[in-house]
Amino acid sequence: MALAGGAAAGGAAAAAAAAAIANAIKASGSLVKVRPEDFLKILNRNQDGLVVSATGGFIRKNYQYLTSYKGLFFFTKDGKPIRIPGTVEHVAAQKISIPG
Repeated sequence: MALAGGAAAGGAAAAAAAAAIANAIKASGSLVKVRPEDFLKILNRNQDGLVVSATGGFIRKNYQYLTSYKGLFFFTKDGKPIRIPGTVEHVAAQKISIPG
């Protein structure tokens, strides 16, 4: 039973992290959409960063990623998963909501 509770707590933490980034984006209004390869370059520059990821899509599944770097928020999505560097903290969210 403790394992199931831990999984639920982890899901809640992921949702909280995604919500915090989404709220920060709404507050700052600065979101930069980049190609997946450019997103990876940003992650490689930000070795102690945080990435929030989720899957989306109605007809075709896509993988969405969000991170912050030097005061800007970067977003990308791709048809295949991105390999996130092991040095970057990764939080899996249920959903990423991007304005406009």
